[in-house]
Amino acid sequence: MSKTIETAAVNKPFASIVGLVEKASWLIQMIAQPSLVQLVLRVGLAVPFWRSGILKWDGFLQLSDTAVELFTDEFMLHLPGGPYPYPAPAVMAFLSGSGEVVFSTLLVLGLATRFAATGLLAMTAIVELTVPDGWPVHITWAAMALGIMAWGPGRLSLDYLVRRFLGLDAPLRTISPAESGHGT
Repeated sequence: MSKTIETAAVNKPFASIVGLVEKASWLIQMIAQPSLVQLVLRVGLAVPFWRSGILKWDGFLQLSDTAVELFTDEFMLHLPGGPYPYPAPAVMAFLSGSGEVVFSTLLVLGLATRFAATGLLAMTAIVELTVPDGWPVHITWAAMALGIMAWGPGRLSLDYLVRRFLGLDAPLRTISPAESGHGT
């Protein structure tokens, strides 16, 4: 029996399985459209920071006493030779609360998205220095932030609408992961 006939005989039983896998793969790709994935990443990263940030405020630009107390008494920077207390705890609480609320809001809106994700990545690094045992969650936040920074907000964003309005239709990143061969 020739090599071609042997290969065809072996592959024939797997043809229906391969066809089923191909159809399932196509369906998954149709569900997980890049813009939907980018929106879910943005919201998924924004939620924990928003929830943390909103708890630091008693009103408009009015920090809660608890937020300052946390940065004064509880939170410590775990650096070599430490842990060390936060410098200027009231300032750190204000910056933390502001960043968490502002960056999260920008992410959900998809406005200045890459910059907001970069801000939350920096905050994630600081949170990791404060709560080093939380790294399994922090690495997830970092991965989401890096994904947003790399591939942007997607079409379901104000950034996309602003770029279209200004006539800047070309995306900032012209090669998608699928086109470069890294997304498969």
